[in-house]
Amino acid sequence: MSKQDASNDIDQFLKGDGLDSEREKSIGQHIGYRYDVNLVPDMERCTPFLRKYMEVMGWSDLNWLEDVHMGYEESRPAVFDRNINGWVTIPGNIDLPDNQQDRDMIARELLVKFQMAKTHPMVDLRKAYKKFD
Repeated sequence: MSKQDASNDIDQFLKGDGLDSEREKSIGQHIGYRYDVNLVPDMERCTPFLRKYMEVMGWSDLNWLEDVHMGYEESRPAVFDRNINGWVTIPGNIDLPDNQQDRDMIARELLVKFQMAKTHPMVDLRKAYKKFD
């Protein structure tokens, strides 16, 4: 695979060691800040729920979710919710794809669903502190 092909390969970190630059190779670890994590996600990878959500909201993209990625909390897949300043673990019955972009789309969908749920901690705060009915 040529260097150009490797830079466009979305599975490059699954197939290889993820060390691209000479500096990364010399220190033996990936330097993540070299990349623009705020690139608009590949909209072809949107889940059906996110497509419908954008349609209902009248949006053409997911820019506000661009920095939401699948991470890990205590060795379990999770997504970080800034509203509660904590990790929300992914249910164990969800089969996760090997592709990171697809995993990130699932993380975005689950975050939106969690933030809309009646069990989200912000619901209790709203009830306790709202000023108007």
